[in-house]
Amino acid sequence: MRGKARTGILRRGRGHMTDVRSVRLSRRRILVDGRPELVMSGEVHYFRLRRHDWANRLDRLAEIGCTAVATYMPWLVHELPDGAVDLAGRTAEHRDLVSFLRLAAERDLLVIARPGPFVMAELKNEGIPYRVYDEHPEVHPVGWDGAPAPTRTIDYLSPAFLDEVSGWYAAIMPVLAANLVTRGGPVAAVQLDNEIGMLSWVSNSPDLTDVVLADFAAWSGGRHGPGVRSPTGSAPALHHDLGDYHRDRYARYIDFLRKQAESHGVCGVPFLINIHGTGGGRGRTYPIGISQLYRGYRGKPQMTSGSDHYLGDLTVQNVADLYVGNAFMAAVHDADQPLTSLEFEAGSGDYGEDLAQQVPPSAVDLKTRLCVAQGNRLINYYLFAGGVNPPLDLPSGDGNDRIAFTGERHGFAAPIGPEGVPGMTYQATREVTQAVRGSAHLLADMDEEHDGLALAFVPDHYLTEYCHPGDAERAAVVADLERFRGMGPRDILARALLLSGFSFPAIDLQEPGELDRARVLVLASASTLAAGVQRRVADHVLAGGRLLLAGVLPVRDVDGTPCTILADALGLRAGPLVEGTAQHFPSVRCPAEPAEVRVGVLQPLTPTDPDRADVFARDVTTGHAVGAEVRAGSGRAVVLTCDYPCHLDFWTALLARLGARPRHTHDGPFPGIVVTSTLDAAGQRLLHVLNVSPADQSLVMHRDGTPLLDGHRLHLPARSGLMLPLAVRLAHGVLAWSTCEAAGPLLLRRRGIGDAAAIDTDLSVSADGAVIQTDGHRTLLRWPDDPAARGRTVRVLLR
Repeated sequence: MRGKARTGILRRGRGHMTDVRSVRLSRRRILVDGRPELVMSGEVHYFRLRRHDWANRLDRLAEIGCTAVATYMPWLVHELPDGAVDLAGRTAEHRDLVSFLRLAAERDLLVIARPGPFVMAELKNEGIPYRVYDEHPEVHPVGWDGAPAPTRTIDYLSPAFLDEVSGWYAAIMPVLAANLVTRGGPVAAVQLDNEIGMLSWVSNSPDLTDVVLADFAAWSGGRHGPGVRSPTGSAPALHHDLGDYHRDRYARYIDFLRKQAESHGVCGVPFLINIHGTGGGRGRTYPIGISQLYRGYRGKPQMTSGSDHYLGDLTVQNVADLYVGNAFMAAVHDADQPLTSLEFEAGSGDYGEDLAQQVPPSAVDLKTRLCVAQGNRLINYYLFAGGVNPPLDLPSGDGNDRIAFTGERHGFAAPIGPEGVPGMTYQATREVTQAVRGSAHLLADMDEEHDGLALAFVPDHYLTEYCHPGDAERAAVVADLERFRGMGPRDILARALLLSGFSFPAIDLQEPGELDRARVLVLASASTLAAGVQRRVADHVLAGGRLLLAGVLPVRDVDGTPCTILADALGLRAGPLVEGTAQHFPSVRCPAEPAEVRVGVLQPLTPTDPDRADVFARDVTTGHAVGAEVRAGSGRAVVLTCDYPCHLDFWTALLARLGARPRHTHDGPFPGIVVTSTLDAAGQRLLHVLNVSPADQSLVMHRDGTPLLDGHRLHLPARSGLMLPLAVRLAHGVLAWSTCEAAGPLLLRRRGIGDAAAIDTDLSVSADGAVIQTDGHRTLLRWPDDPAARGRTVRVLLR
């Protein structure tokens, strides 16, 4: 890096954020000047827009209710052919980062800075200048059998690359430092790199350069000899150690980036790490990203992770993916680290501009509602506004000579298209942002309430990104892990929990410490489970804990050696898996269910002490147990070793055997209702109800058997959600409940059908169009059904 950027110092505008001087992380909250705040943001790429369009896009962002803007700051864009860096627009207006920051400040928008060095965003080289590869070919790693990495990844800890990154940070970080909120500017947080480790994962190409192999040998104590690049036969221990080692490298890389940023004055604001991993509209692989990166941020002060999810629509199929992804993220956070979402999909899904798919606008509404219900304190809509990819300074001869591979236009699926025209998801994004802002003063300081269970997260179950092409046994182990881990076979376990009304946290089973015996531990296990984890779970049950295990009994350690610690403690022996085929249809009979069911896989169980086992499910053909409740020590376990269908009553009954029941129940006619609640220290609640099914539903909600909302029926159209206030304090009373969402203090947003509210006050209550009924201290307000009133805001008057 042969040049330095000019630094510009900005001043804030005159709006509601003028006095912001600190942004900190504490108690899993974002504190803005010491107060919990919910930050709603949108991604706008200044370098893809003409300067005179910046104000318009930022104004549109503020208009929908966002209080922040996020943007990448690409090294590839700002470095000039002579190695100098332009951040003030002296060579091209799309490089004028300083002016863009000024415009954000004038609109009282906080800025979430994303300066890389990797940024992805469809940029060529993932945002790294061509020069880095040309001058330092050794930074491009080799993988299995010495083959060059098929992506434009880089050996993160290569000395040459770190030296180049130091130069880039020496240019960009002083600009950010001069414009931190602590110095009167808009920059409130800085993301370090982007999707670290993703490129080598998706290409099954671990970094195996000579330098890396020497470091790996030292790290592993020389356990694996010289054949690491081309292992022969089965090498389960090598694969595990390689994944483990790369996680250590990523943590070292994150530490390096933070120290570099701080050395240039970026201090006093949070650092963010972006977690990758969704694919194909699902989040089943998302925990791989968590597993890869959590060592780099867990327990690190003023640092937290953010999700990067592309799930498309939110349906009964994948709603548990998002819920569990958030829960697994929180499981590896410390007591101060909040959930955030740094790339929150808000577009139409037509990313290839081929109309191969369109995501309904309701998806952004449902996903936003679920995430804020789980405690996300920052949501960054990605991409909020599209734009144009400018040309590269030097022709590359790659077919378009632009900074990105999407062509001239970029972000054609965004809520605001490249030409500034609202797209199909703009209105839905606006409406849900305003709905969230109406309750933001509550959400910012609330935590999700959980039922008496916790879903197990085993990070090493997701240490599966590498598999040598010639190791068939390793491939089989990975397939087994992918089939049973996390959410259970066919994802039925997590889906059944969520759609049965349970709300639950996750717990990291690899983190030392005694497990909470007040909660049922729910574990979706594969055949592989580390000996230490097996021992921890076994000790938990023997000491009086309760366990629901779904999947298969673990029979081997992570290095491939036999290990049955947990099975032995439970008094169960596992038989070989029985697979369904085109000619064989394994079926299971549970006497409590009305009919036998076909399953895709089952594992026979043999209790070693039949007197301590209650078999509740059997293989129809052999009579072998596939489901048993066992007593072990002073604890109990329910073990189900088949992919039993997602019969919600069946799964609820399994949890009831162990004493866990959902607090929230309802009489909705169809599966697809997700319900949870958030609570603050003052006892104020929000009830979050989502209908992810394709059918309209009408339901009465209960909490611990008592009707909520005084038994008023909720009408939830297909693909819609509600955040309803319960026991929310007013200046002169309490909003006991409402079937309408809050639009602010004493403001309710009508839904048009079934609108009602109850206020406890000694004052007279009135509201436009409402029928008033007073009974002592409580006043009931009812509005006549009027679909045309949907979205209308009414003010409640107390006098």
